Amino acid sequence: MARIALDAMGGDLAPAAPIAGALLALQEFGSTHTIQLIGREAVIREQLERLLATEYAEFRDVSRALDIVHADDVIEMTDKPSVAIRGKPNSSMAVGLRLQPEGKSDAFVSAGNTGAQMAASAFILKVHDGVKRPAISTLLPTARQSVVVLDSGANVDCSPEELVIFARLGAIYAEDVLGRPNPSVSLLSIGEEPEKGNAAVKETHQLLAASGLNFHGNIEGRDVPAGISDRGVFDVVVCDGFVGNVVLKLYEGMAPMVVGLLAKGGVSKEQLSRGLQHLDYASVGGAPLLGVKGVSIICHGKSSAVAIKNAVQVAARTVESRMSDHIGQRLSQHQTSVAQS
Repeated sequence: MARIALDAMGGDLAPAAPIAGALLALQEFGSTHTIQLIGREAVIREQLERLLATEYAEFRDVSRALDIVHADDVIEMTDKPSVAIRGKPNSSMAVGLRLQPEGKSDAFVSAGNTGAQMAASAFILKVHDGVKRPAISTLLPTARQSVVVLDSGANVDCSPEELVIFARLGAIYAEDVLGRPNPSVSLLSIGEEPEKGNAAVKETHQLLAASGLNFHGNIEGRDVPAGISDRGVFDVVVCDGFVGNVVLKLYEGMAPMVVGLLAKGGVSKEQLSRGLQHLDYASVGGAPLLGVKGVSIICHGKSSAVAIKNAVQVAARTVESRMSDHIGQRLSQHQTSVAQS
């Protein structure tokens, strides 16, 4: 059973969306997992009662499984990341994350300030040995199977050594959460040839080729939505946070654009929306921040109740797979192997 702390005050649609998302998740979980709503207790209780009195009336029974943990402050979207650590130590984000090292929770989910969540997660949960900076791992749909893309926004500038660490983190995620043994790891570049790309990418290619990972080689941008290159399918796409975030935001705009264009030609928007719903970020829910000693799930700021529900499910799967423990073990084994060679 996983205990999942949910930031009730985080996101553009808070507190309604996080609380409604918690109700939806509890309905699917049954008694398997518990959810802790973190935030201003009076606000949470008022919003919860409003939802239960209207469109979520049938959820009153499952709502009794919710725990409320009071937190005085709220991290605003405009706050600098440092505020989460020093300026507002009693925010819903900081309080929710501290529950893990205190042994009172197993995961944290938030649609709040991404930079603040990254900083607070690294500071409160700490990072595994060998990890300089954690990375956001995003699951993107393709024409074949979903692929893990990292970093998708945490680190704009990355060294080749950091990109190799991201590759190791992504491989463990693909194996533990997606159930893919010996996942294929690719490097996003401007050409398939090893000599293509900027200096960091070219050096990263050399390091990955000698890393012991199942290295697919370079792929190009067009290969990502296809889910395959000339050398076959891949499971993980490695890039720095600048490139990864551009890819992520491009994906977010694809479905609405295609729906709009085809609708002008007389195709039903409803049919198109159903066919392209797997491109909606809400269907994924949240992205694990990989490299921290614990579970921190980052959600889109505009996350709906359904998106929050799916993010909570991602948190539960991440806890159940013991992915964070496996990351620590694998990185420790790699460091030992390097030291002995």
